[in-house]
Amino acid sequence: MTTFADFGLSDPILKALAGEGYTSPTPIQVQAIPPAMQSLDILGLAQTGTGKTAAFALPLLHHLSERRVHAGARACRALIVTPTRELAGQIADSLRTYGRYLGLSGALVYGGANIRKQIRAMERGVDILIATPGRLIDLMKQRAIRLDKIEHLILDEADQMLDMGFIKPIRLIVGETPSSRQTSLFSATMPKEITHLAEELLTDPKRIQVAPLSSAAERVDQRLIITTQTAKQELLETLCQQEDVKRAMIFVRTKHGAEKMTRKLEQLELSVDAVHGNKSQAAREHALDRFRKGHTRLLVCTDVAARGIDVDGVTHVFNVDLPDVPEAYVHRIGRTARAGAEGISISFCAPHERDNLRQIERLIKRPIARMEAPANSASPRPIAPPIDMAAAPSPVIERPPANHRPAAPGGRGRPAPRGQARIEPRQDVRPAKPGFKKPGPRKPERAAANRDQARPAGRGGESSFVPRRKGR
Repeated sequence: MTTFADFGLSDPILKALAGEGYTSPTPIQVQAIPPAMQSLDILGLAQTGTGKTAAFALPLLHHLSERRVHAGARACRALIVTPTRELAGQIADSLRTYGRYLGLSGALVYGGANIRKQIRAMERGVDILIATPGRLIDLMKQRAIRLDKIEHLILDEADQMLDMGFIKPIRLIVGETPSSRQTSLFSATMPKEITHLAEELLTDPKRIQVAPLSSAAERVDQRLIITTQTAKQELLETLCQQEDVKRAMIFVRTKHGAEKMTRKLEQLELSVDAVHGNKSQAAREHALDRFRKGHTRLLVCTDVAARGIDVDGVTHVFNVDLPDVPEAYVHRIGRTARAGAEGISISFCAPHERDNLRQIERLIKRPIARMEAPANSASPRPIAPPIDMAAAPSPVIERPPANHRPAAPGGRGRPAPRGQARIEPRQDVRPAKPGFKKPGPRKPERAAANRDQARPAGRGGESSFVPRRKGR
């Protein structure tokens, strides 16, 4: 059986791994670490949760510790580019754990955080820089970061960066790095754009593949409920209150939908947090930390915010809204059944999502098992108590005489009939005066004057929010 010691990793790294209880490498680590130790370019096709981070982090730490060179001001020796700040933070935590005895320096650069602190962190240079593409481009434009000293470049979750529109920024970033670098590109899927990118960036790469995407979720018990959009909330509330749901991630399409769903689950006194793009970085990290430690049982997410979240013990994944991109379905259900465990995913499909369902089933190459919606309701509507007709008093109906002429009840000078209230005329209602005329069209000069008053300040397409310059 292969062990980490067989890879030739340095003793401080092996000591850190032993301290974490890691003894046997995962399949992707067995395939990726040896060529990375030889400084070969790597093209890796693997989903999250397979041990991919350690597959590129361990050889990287080994190379940097064996050859200690100062990168220089505002520079770095290794660059790891990742699509989201959550994934960047998790990679930084892993590097901190594996390299705790090495004394290497690092910096974390992503949007939503104080840019001045990030500039200061890079002033003297670092060994490892972990960055998201957008903030990295910003700092490059400000000349706060230079990439001319990079020895190792790692692009993680490349397909997600493609979905987020980061391919052009990636090409700009890579164009600033030395051609002599060692490059690794990891992706859960391999669309044509990623294949072309790999051909541009990699030199004779070692191709590794673990758990193809179509079979990546074989350990997940996948289920589907055909329902309506309006019934989804009640379905979710019922399922979340079942005893076997120990820790669950709930996926919705929009940030607004995530907030709305979180509030409704909180009304049922369920422990729940939300992670989406409108949350501040501190709030997202706090929610993830609470979920990871088991302080909250449910986590409501959007696709972008949840990509790369690695939490053990997730028993269920609920797809309240089916994703528009079929690959995102596999990424979602991959949050459960990690590290050899089993898990359950339950997806809701409304009529307008049938096309999304067909694309997902075409991708995973099998139909998702249908299940019946649970009979009980999480928030049953109150039922009025039955009325005892025998005990209820019967109304008395009086017939008027044959020559009786009906009058308005409670009219002027007449008492209201029994059981009816007197109706007084409203004081605010006045009859229309004779000769009242409806307003006709405004005069042209008056209408033109009003239009001029309503016209925003400024010339041409300027908005009223743009202040006029002095002297005009």
